[in-house]
Amino acid sequence: MELQKLANGNHSLEMGSDKAILEDSMSAEQEEFLPHGPAGKKKIQFTDFEGKTSFGMILLTCIAILSAYSVHLLLKSAGVVGIRAYEQLGKRAFGHTGKILAAVIITLHNIGAMSSYLFIVKYELPLVIQAFLGLHSDSGEWFLNGNNLIIIVSISVILPLALMRQLGYLGYTSGFSLTCMVFFLSSVIYKKFNIPCPLEAFGNHSVTSIEEDQCEGKYFTINQQTAYTIPILAFAFVCHPEVLPIYTELRNPTKKRMQAIANTSILGMFVMYLLTAIFGYLTFYSNVEAELLHTYSKVDPLDKLVLCVRVAVLVAVTLTVPVVLFPIRRALLQLLFPEKPFHWARHIGIAVTLLFLVNLLVIFVPNIRDIFGIIGATSAPSLIFILPGLFYLRIAACFMSLGFVFMVMSMSFIVMDWVYGESRSMGGH
Repeated sequence: MELQKLANGNHSLEMGSDKAILEDSMSAEQEEFLPHGPAGKKKIQFTDFEGKTSFGMILLTCIAILSAYSVHLLLKSAGVVGIRAYEQLGKRAFGHTGKILAAVIITLHNIGAMSSYLFIVKYELPLVIQAFLGLHSDSGEWFLNGNNLIIIVSISVILPLALMRQLGYLGYTSGFSLTCMVFFLSSVIYKKFNIPCPLEAFGNHSVTSIEEDQCEGKYFTINQQTAYTIPILAFAFVCHPEVLPIYTELRNPTKKRMQAIANTSILGMFVMYLLTAIFGYLTFYSNVEAELLHTYSKVDPLDKLVLCVRVAVLVAVTLTVPVVLFPIRRALLQLLFPEKPFHWARHIGIAVTLLFLVNLLVIFVPNIRDIFGIIGATSAPSLIFILPGLFYLRIAACFMSLGFVFMVMSMSFIVMDWVYGESRSMGGH
């Protein structure tokens, strides 16, 4: 997700804009949005479903609302204790154990996010280079190897941006990233009305047999991919590690303003995810693949619009990686060097180490879905639901206990004053 440049034009909170690609496949393969229609009726159009909803839409809406509410709890807790760092908030609520827990979860989650973005670079950039140079995938050129390309991109683009000292400077790259994803969404909507269903060609051969319900939508489908639905959705709406740093860097930092930025950003991403999923699904129905752009390429491998969309997505995810790296570095600094002042050697060393480890992960892990699934099923629920609620309840319980202590002490002093004051008064007579 992204908290983009909303107030000052300088502050951004990345929310994983590239996840719109994954949302397409999630909605299409796992929770297909639209209902079956009786055989023999006219071809199903998008307007036929006006006023109707699906399980996928409901789930997406619930997670978006819960994510916004958990940001509210996080800001509320931070405001009560005067802390604007997730790890320090954990320390205030549960001591050193809470600090370690928050730092570890943030680190694991954002490493997973960085890996997912670089996976997209690994698989999409070679296809873009092939199209521009007119080469075949089996040509064996070193610059068509995805592993080589992610290393080059990491060193030449991501690392220089990650070495910036303040997160606010990345607001410009974040805004450009959002523009790229808007272009992606516009292209998906445009293609819906330019690709017929059933497809005349799919892959390298024509479709000879057409199933009756091939161009009919479904509300919900249960299959082996369904287990990844909620983790992927939760992963898509995690912005919480970036909330407090952005809150700190606002020119006029107020909880109301930060909450408005968070709500607007979550709503914007919700609309983008939803529209991309709906129109992507309504274009291909049962033929949609796990990676939507690959499905378009099978229809027309030389489509220039799809090529431009690939470039836009690559730019968006590449510019997102440095923003995601910032919370990891801050969490590690809070954990390993809590009392140390800023030092460029630590700043650069952590960035280089993280990029090295993430590159190794992307090179050796075969499937992006595995990273989305595991991280989305563990750290994402922790950051959205568990930790903000725990911190809020813990801090509220501490203040409630403090209130009871003050009440008992005050009443005790008053009673003592009554008793001893009455005695002194009687003795004086």
